[in-house]
Amino acid sequence: MTDRQIRFDDGEAYERFMGKWSRLAGDVFLEWLKPKLKLHWLDVGCGNGAFTELLFDRVDPREVHGIDPSEGQLAYARTRLKGRNATFHLGAATPLPFPDGSFDAVVMALVLFFVSEPEKGLQEMVRVAKPGAAVSAYVWDIFGGGFPAEPIIDEMRAFGIEPLRPPRADVSSLPELQRLWSSAGLNSISTRTIEIERTFEDFDDWWSSARGAASLAAMFDAMNPADLEKLKAAVRRRMSIGANGEVRHRAQANAVVGTK
Repeated sequence: MTDRQIRFDDGEAYERFMGKWSRLAGDVFLEWLKPKLKLHWLDVGCGNGAFTELLFDRVDPREVHGIDPSEGQLAYARTRLKGRNATFHLGAATPLPFPDGSFDAVVMALVLFFVSEPEKGLQEMVRVAKPGAAVSAYVWDIFGGGFPAEPIIDEMRAFGIEPLRPPRADVSSLPELQRLWSSAGLNSISTRTIEIERTFEDFDDWWSSARGAASLAAMFDAMNPADLEKLKAAVRRRMSIGANGEVRHRAQANAVVGTK
């Protein structure tokens, strides 16, 4: 493959795999944050609106602005949040197109390791936050084996294929998140690990959902069918499959919050 970039263009495919994982992690994340109700939120890298919707379901925001570089993802987000006080913007994390001190809470859900310069991305989040606002994020624990499709990634390496990783996977550990938030001048910094689990009807249900992972779909398509079947069989052997064929799978994320 010549284009070694992770792209998020299909909101529906993203929802089937990562959107559901994101909301599971986000539910624990918001329970941990315990934010006040009726806040003005900014969701940076909002994607297809999975976490944005969770905000409305859990913390009754007064208003949410979401920003993302994928029009395909935003189209899905606008449909799912129709009728709610959510506004979606096409754009990047740096620079953010908002005035200083605009929001009561600023969040990045599963995004920070996709920002090429996470320090600048965090600086922008802090800039648009009001004094006293919470600035927070959670990311998959990439090097701790926490990514939901980690069994596939491990087996790909056995096939001599180096899977795509987020460009700044190095910021996914708790110590690195602590360092970033401290260097940004944020106060009252806290971190935690989030462990979640999903149950799938069977292995094929789990496997087909994993095609929604943007880091895997293009690589699957580039493999010849015989090798892809071998990969699938290898992954199946390492999965925990219940007596009725169901697959229970865990993932792990790292979270951080600080106050401006």
